[in-house]
Amino acid sequence: MNYQFGGKVALVTGASGGIGRATALGFAASGAAVVVSDVNDAGGEETVALITASGGTAVYQRCNVAEGAEVKALVARAVSEFGRLDFAHNNAGINNMGANEYEDEVWDRSVAINLSGVMYCMREEAEVMLAQGKGAIVNTASINGLVGNGAQPGYTATKHGVIGLTRHGALRWAKAGIRVNAVCPGVIETPMTAPLASNPDMRKVLDSLTPMGRMGQAEEIASAVLWLCSDQASFVTGHPLVVDGGATAT
Repeated sequence: MNYQFGGKVALVTGASGGIGRATALGFAASGAAVVVSDVNDAGGEETVALITASGGTAVYQRCNVAEGAEVKALVARAVSEFGRLDFAHNNAGINNMGANEYEDEVWDRSVAINLSGVMYCMREEAEVMLAQGKGAIVNTASINGLVGNGAQPGYTATKHGVIGLTRHGALRWAKAGIRVNAVCPGVIETPMTAPLASNPDMRKVLDSLTPMGRMGQAEEIASAVLWLCSDQASFVTGHPLVVDGGATAT
């Protein structure tokens, strides 16, 4: 992940760990100033500390993406702090593994964070990017946004919705210089999957879910995000990029 992002500004939600942290570190290593956001203050501040310790530039702002006003304040912070916004990785999301997503409270929370949160972010980010005449947005979907999942109606529906929003944004802003894409991770080793992966027997099951025989790493998703934001992907928009070790090829 060695892109020339000097002078650019990136915003990453859900950046207290896992894929979001890896992406934030990747942006910073490539020269971008990074606005780190999450509801986990300790994790978010740790991401900032990792960036600054490596000579990068970053600030943290707490944001619950399910609250439109907080998202508006987050994007405003990026502009007030660094003067612009070039890249956005809308990564914040939840996976209610083991919960009954048919229950009202669980369903509503999934929709609020995984789907409405992405829309709020896109709406505010695009407003800044439209004024600049250029920008790149990447949303975190999932392979469960492309295929069915019999156990998780909320997660599956919202991730399908993220891909729909991505395609909408790509069409809406294509002529305005804003590209909108999505990454669709498979089974990735992150804090979200750690409770399962820490069990040796479950780890074998998780590893077996992909033809490659292993879980993906957060840095592998981050690499895809950075490429989608780079000029090397200048003709790519509206695309759900699958990074799953071959899981959906079967």
